[in-house]
Amino acid sequence: MKDFELMENEWPSKLVARSEIARFTGGAFKSGTLANLDSKGEGPSGRFRLGKKIVYPKTELVQWLKGRSAPCETGPKEVADE
Repeated sequence: MKDFELMENEWPSKLVARSEIARFTGGAFKSGTLANLDSKGEGPSGRFRLGKKIVYPKTELVQWLKGRSAPCETGPKEVADE
């Protein structure tokens, strides 16, 4: 999962603000989605308020993203005859 390592290594801070989650994930998650998941107890662990912002430790966020990812199947799928 080199993409996650790249995300983690290239982010300039040890924290990721919820408002920056779309930029951090390349648009895979939006801040509203993460807020909803947090309210259900399904978001990344370790979040806290810093001033007016909700922030996540980068390491915990990356681990959470890894846990929610799955490889995509490649190649054409066969269509069943009707």
